[in-house]
This record gives sequence, C-alpha cells and structure tokens, in this order.
Amino acid sequence: MILAAALLISALLGQEHPNFAGQWTLAPPVAQGNRGAPRGDMGSGWGSPLTVRQDANRLTVEYAFFARGDMQPALRFVFALDGTETKNTVMMGDGIQPQLSKARWDGNKLVITTAYPFRNPENGQPMTSEVRQTLSVESNTLIIETTRSGVLGGAASTTRAVYNRAPQRP
Repeated sequence: MILAAALLISALLGQEHPNFAGQWTLAPPVAQGNRGAPRGDMGSGWGSPLTVRQDANRLTVEYAFFARGDMQPALRFVFALDGTETKNTVMMGDGIQPQLSKARWDGNKLVITTAYPFRNPENGQPMTSEVRQTLSVESNTLIIETTRSGVLGGAASTTRAVYNRAPQRP
C-alpha cells in the first residue's frame, strides 16, 4: 500500500507539463443555429495568429495587434512558469498600461492570472480587474478559457477560444 502511494506520488511529481509552443490560428467559430458566432465575445484576449514559445522557465506569447501601417511591434507577453509575478507593459490609449501576472500549473493546464490596474472613472480611486486564462492542449488544438472579473458592477464573464496549430513551413 505504501509502495503504491509512493509510486503514484512519484509519477505525479515527474509528470511533464504540455508544451504550448507553436504557431496558432483561431479556429472558425461554431455557428449557433442561424445566428453564427456570438457578438461581443472577447475570446482569449489574445489575437490570431498567435506565436507561443516555451522553455522550462517561461512562456512567451506574441501576436500582431496593430495594422502593418501603424509601424508598431507585435504585442509580447512573458510569463514565469514558477509562479513568480511577471510584469508586462502595453503602450495603449493613455500610455503605458502595466499588467501583473502569475502563472501556475494545475495538472496539465497552465493558469495565468493577470491583474489590470485602473482608476475608477467616478471617484479616481485605484481599482484592479482580474483576468484568468486557462491554457490546455489537445493534439493540435490549443484551448484558452478566459474568465474576466466583473468591473464597476458588471458581471463576470467566461469565454472559450480554440486555436488550431498552423502547418509547419518547409
């Protein structure tokens, strides 16, 4: 009995995490009756196509947000895979927007929780919105379930984006 428990713990500790690296393209939305894809769906919060690089210590997500004529670089986010907080910044709207993230493994899924600080437009008080992205991979499909906290009285929302692995170029 003790030997079986030790083997199970050993197997779980030695479990390899999935590798999300690759080029990913958002899968076409599944039609809902005659209505098509839902409007206003923010998806994963990341664009398409999406480039993901991964090593033992970090995950890097990159995608083009701006049009080619805007002469802006692709957005790039780096997440430490050991649970330590990482800070990414994006130049949008009123200037540099900080994003504080922590990534942790939940079995074979990677959960990235990001805090977005902002000011309450009514009273100027600092507030934070939280977004949790849960990444999993099934064969050549990347699934990102994104939960956004309710802000300023709004309801929380959860969306699911499915990406297909882009074919490798020769």
